Amino acid sequence: MVDYTALAPVGILVVTAAVVLLAGLVVSQKKILGYITLVGLLVSLGLVLANWNIHVIFDGAPFYGAIVVDPFAQIFNAMFLTVGVLVCIASLKAYGDHPRQDEFYSLMLLATVGMMVVAISKDMLTLFIGFELASMATYAMAGFDKKDPKSIEAALKYFLIGGLSSSLIVFGMSYIYGLTGATHIDAIAAAFAATPGLASTPAALLAITMLIAGFGFKMAFVPFHMWAPDTYEGAPSIVSALLAAGSKKMGFAAAFRIFIVGLVAMKVDWYIAFTILAVLTMTVGNILAVVQTSVKRMLAYSSIAHAGYIAIVFVIVSYYPAPDVAVAHAIAGGLMHAFSHALGKAGAFIAVAAIGYMILSKDGKVDDPNHIDNYDGLGKRAPITAFLFALLLCSLAGIPPLFGFTSKFVLFLASIEAGLLGLAIICVLNSALSVYYYAKVVMRMYWGEPKGEAFIESPTYTFALAIAVIVLIVLFAMPFVTPGDSVYIWAETAAKAVLPALEV
Repeated sequence: MVDYTALAPVGILVVTAAVVLLAGLVVSQKKILGYITLVGLLVSLGLVLANWNIHVIFDGAPFYGAIVVDPFAQIFNAMFLTVGVLVCIASLKAYGDHPRQDEFYSLMLLATVGMMVVAISKDMLTLFIGFELASMATYAMAGFDKKDPKSIEAALKYFLIGGLSSSLIVFGMSYIYGLTGATHIDAIAAAFAATPGLASTPAALLAITMLIAGFGFKMAFVPFHMWAPDTYEGAPSIVSALLAAGSKKMGFAAAFRIFIVGLVAMKVDWYIAFTILAVLTMTVGNILAVVQTSVKRMLAYSSIAHAGYIAIVFVIVSYYPAPDVAVAHAIAGGLMHAFSHALGKAGAFIAVAAIGYMILSKDGKVDDPNHIDNYDGLGKRAPITAFLFALLLCSLAGIPPLFGFTSKFVLFLASIEAGLLGLAIICVLNSALSVYYYAKVVMRMYWGEPKGEAFIESPTYTFALAIAVIVLIVLFAMPFVTPGDSVYIWAETAAKAVLPALEV
C-alpha cells in the first residue's frame, strides 16, 4: 500500500484553502481567516523540515512516477512555505480590514500549492498543471486592489506575458513528447541518452529554444524580463513579495528539473548561450536598478539581477555535460542562493509595504510612497523597520553575517571550480555594483533629513521582518555551529536527488 503521508504538506494547504474560502461565507470577523491560513502554512512547513531527507516515488496509480518527494522538492517546498508564512503575517496588517480576506488567503494558499506541485513533479504534465494553478492564483492577486489602476495594469501585463510564456512552454513540451514519446523527465533523459543524434535535430533544438524562452519569462531572464518591473511595482507590495520570492523561484524549480537532467542526458554544448543569458540578465538588472528612483522598481530590477546569478547553474551544467563535483557544487549553490534571495526579497517587499503604510497613514496623500525621497530620515522616524530593512538589503548585497553572503560565495566559487574564472569575475563585479544602489537606500534612511514626525511602527510588519532577518542570520551561522545540519548539506543532498550520479 502506498504511503501518502509525504504529500501531507500539500494536502494540508488544499484543505486549509477550502476551509478559509467556505468560512468566509459565514464568519463575521474575517481576520480569523488569516490566522487559520498561518496555522496551515506553519504545520506544512514543520512537516517539510522534519522530513527534509525523505525520498518517496509514487510509482503506482494514480501518479505513475509523476510525483516524487525528495530533498530537492523539500528545499523548494520549505522556500515556498517560508515565503508564504512571511506574506501571511504581513497580510494580517495589510488586509486585516479587507472585506475579501477569504479570497485573498485562499488564493495565496492555492498559489503555494501550485508552487509545491511544481517542486514535486517529475513529469511535464503535472509540472505544467502546478504552474498554471500557481499562475492563475497570482494573476488575480496582482490585481487584488481593484481601485488602484496600477494594480489592474500590473495584473493585465502579468496575465498576458504569463499566457505567452505558458504557450511557449507547452509548445516546447509537445515537441519533446513527439521526439521521445514520453512526458516523464527521466524517460525523456533516457531517450536522449539512448539516441545521441536526437539532441542535434532541428525539432530538438526548437523544443529547447522554446523551453528556454518560456521558462525565461517565468524566471525574468533578459530579454524576457519586461513584465517584471511593471508587475512588481503595480501589484500590492505584499503580493510583489509572493511573486518575486515564491512564484519566480517556482520557475527555477521546474527549470532545474528539466534542464539539468535534460542537458546532461543530451550532452549538448549550450554553455555559451547560457553564459550570454546569465551575464545579460545580471548586468542589465543591476544597471537598470542603479537609475531607479522608486524603491519597489529598484527591487524588481534587483530580482532580475539575482536571476542572472542563479542562471550560472545552467552554464556550469552545460559546460560539464556529465556528472561532476563542480556540477554538484553549482546546483547546491544555486539552491542556496534561491533560498537566500527568496527570504531577502520577500522581507524587502514587506518592508516597502510597511513603509508605504506608515507614510500614507501619517503624511496623508503622497503621489508615490515608494519614491526614495520618502525614505529620507527613516532611521529616525521608524528605527526598527529601517534597521531590519537595512539588514535585508545587506543580505541581498551579499554582506556577512547574513545568508546572502554564504549563497553568493558558494555559487561564485562553483564558477571558479568549474574553470569559468571570467564568469566568476563578472559575477563579483555585478555584485559590487549592486552594493551601490542598496547602500543608497540605507544612506537615505540614516543620513537623509527626516520630513516629519516619528511613525508608529506596526508590530505585525515588524514581526514578519524580524523573522526574515533572524532566519538569514541563523542560516549563515549554522555551518559554524552545527556543520552536519547546515543548509549546504541539504542543498548538496538535493543536488544528488536531481542527478543521482553526482559525486557529492
